[in-house]
Amino acid sequence: MKNLATLFLLCGAIFLSAQSDGSVPKTGDEQPNLIPNPGFERFSAVPLGWFYKGEHFTRVVKYWNAPTAASPDVFGPKVRVPSSWSEKDFGKHNPHTGGAMIGLTLYGCDEGKPHCREYVQIQLLEPLVVGQDYAVEAYVGRLPKSMEVNQLGFHFSVHELKNPLDERLEVEPQVTIQEVMSVSPKSWRRVTGRFRATTEANYLTIGNFAADAGTIARRAHPASVNYAYYYLDDVVVKKVPPILPIPVPADDLSRITLEAGKTFALKNIFFEFDRAELLPRSHFELDKLVGLLRRHPGMVIEIGGHTDNRGSADYNLDLSRRRAAAVTEYLQLRGIAHERVRFRGYGAAQPLDSNATETGRSRNRRVEFRVIELQ
Repeated sequence: MKNLATLFLLCGAIFLSAQSDGSVPKTGDEQPNLIPNPGFERFSAVPLGWFYKGEHFTRVVKYWNAPTAASPDVFGPKVRVPSSWSEKDFGKHNPHTGGAMIGLTLYGCDEGKPHCREYVQIQLLEPLVVGQDYAVEAYVGRLPKSMEVNQLGFHFSVHELKNPLDERLEVEPQVTIQEVMSVSPKSWRRVTGRFRATTEANYLTIGNFAADAGTIARRAHPASVNYAYYYLDDVVVKKVPPILPIPVPADDLSRITLEAGKTFALKNIFFEFDRAELLPRSHFELDKLVGLLRRHPGMVIEIGGHTDNRGSADYNLDLSRRRAAAVTEYLQLRGIAHERVRFRGYGAAQPLDSNATETGRSRNRRVEFRVIELQ
């Protein structure tokens, strides 16, 4: 397989990491967690059954996705584990906290197990700051008859990782658990690591990025299966003091020159696929707009939603309007008076680029604001 490391930018040099044994520094509770839905508690849909494709997981667990065709598993109160798997003790493990957790296969390719590498991926609440130290933390449990392995990795990337096959992702994680993760049945173990960011990464992917030959594996039970299956819960990524300032680009909303009638793009506004629900990362940009409106209390704006040309004109017009309304609602919930913010959907009527390419379509799917009044 082509090495995916050539396709994605890395965001930091590898730092030594280890399991928590009391010698690893804590993450620092004073810093916010950059992972939305860190305990896998929030669902976009009811997980009625078992997962066989990565897209099944992506549709169910809010904000997380499976970057390959391999399917992570989610466990919760409404999940039905098939009897053939339940007999192997799958799902007979309580979450570390809350009512949900996920499961990943981390080893077993050489033995021919389907989906021998499973990964989960999430967009961070804000980009990493170059030069900033970060602490990574998660809790792992183990299927009782699973093999014990090391090499659980945390890979931070500028762009989202995607592979339509169920292959191993050949990228270099910034944090790797080098010790074999020995966990007693129905118990949890905290694993941690630290690294320093060297790019403004936006995504975290978790899994085993090493080949079987590069993974230490050992049998923890006389009847161990020939693969490693671990539960995962409560993922944390936090800054480690000293805290560096977030760089402010030249076209940041805090630096623009306001002018009545002028239109400005809102960067990094993300929605659920084909829906009008804002993803948490959008708050990073929208909070800048809130600050701008507070600094100019006499300003009135219109939020404009735009789509590409896929789908019917009526559908695109409705979707763009609902997305503009979602942004408007966010501003109002942050204390901006409703009379100061109007919204309108334009559908695909005002493209910035050709809709013949994905790059062009991605530019056309956007949210803007236009200054109506400026006092």
